[in-house]
Amino acid sequence: MSVPDNPPPAAAGGQPLRAPSNWNLPNIITVVRILLAPLFVWMLLADDGKDGWLRWAAAALFILAIATDGVDGAIARRRNLVTELGKLLDPIADKVLTGGALIALSILGELPWWVTIVILVREVGITIYRFVVIRQGVIAASRGGKIKTIVQSVAISFALVPLWTVFGDWIYWVNGILMTAAVILTVVTGIDYLWQAWKGRKARRA
Repeated sequence: MSVPDNPPPAAAGGQPLRAPSNWNLPNIITVVRILLAPLFVWMLLADDGKDGWLRWAAAALFILAIATDGVDGAIARRRNLVTELGKLLDPIADKVLTGGALIALSILGELPWWVTIVILVREVGITIYRFVVIRQGVIAASRGGKIKTIVQSVAISFALVPLWTVFGDWIYWVNGILMTAAVILTVVTGIDYLWQAWKGRKARRA
């Protein structure tokens, strides 16, 4: 009788632990995060750059949705609910939210299109690559990728919240610095991701 390459971990008494269901709380939170993206984008575009209550509500919804990224991950690790589906959906949810925000900001004329295109090309390209190599196992986000996501989230949050109506035009300088850092990290981590993936494939072939 053959022995599986990766037997499931054993619980007390020698009984194997059942693999967590894909329909668990962390994954549901991730799916909800994806579904909130269209609502957030609609609210932002409906405000049409007037910095009214819809703009504030859209910014609040984005911050709330993007903050759940840490919540679902913490729950999954603490309750042993990490799944391959969760590893795949989690970065997709982040990309849907951030991508929607960037496109909407560019439509409103508040963010240069080249910034949105550079970030989206990196994010969409990496996501497609994940699907291409999915049979070899889902590639989890690296530490650099997670830092990139945090910086992107902070930069976009500052761009969304109309703080300039409260603190004045100098806040635009802060927004520019944060977005520049986000673009640099996006490009650098994208190159590093592809480099590490290439080295991994080369090692497996060897």
